Amino acid sequence: MPAIHRGSANNSPACDGNGPAPSRPLIFVVQEHHARHLHWDFRLELGGVLKSWAVPKGPPEEPGIKRLAMMVEDHPLDYADFEGEIPAGEYGAGAVILWDHGTWEPQGEKPPERLLEEGTLKLRLHGRRLQGGYALVRMKKAGENAWLLIKERSG
Repeated sequence: MPAIHRGSANNSPACDGNGPAPSRPLIFVVQEHHARHLHWDFRLELGGVLKSWAVPKGPPEEPGIKRLAMMVEDHPLDYADFEGEIPAGEYGAGAVILWDHGTWEPQGEKPPERLLEEGTLKLRLHGRRLQGGYALVRMKKAGENAWLLIKERSG
């Protein structure tokens, strides 16, 4: 299993807001994680890492649904295709199943890193299960790491 990222970003091509757009689409992945408590890990490639949120009830598939998403530490890009068993006694022990994957694109004029800093990132997902417009919105009164993952209504 790849080591979990605990340091600075690696040098993978990704949009950092300071240069040209990446030469390939940005990836996203959702991993169903049967740890102590079942949750889904929602991960977006950004800045050379996988920005990650734990979503206790799973990502919303129906428009208008809001789900709590707790931001967790960044993971390396090579973690995107991990599927298997994290051994007992290790952090996150339990089965990890690749639930969905695909590409994503930020929506809006500002770089996505800036939008995350500001607390609202709108994006389009192109996955097997998750398709269309979504938003990640920080819950200001619930702490720095508490976000909502929202499936947007198509217009």
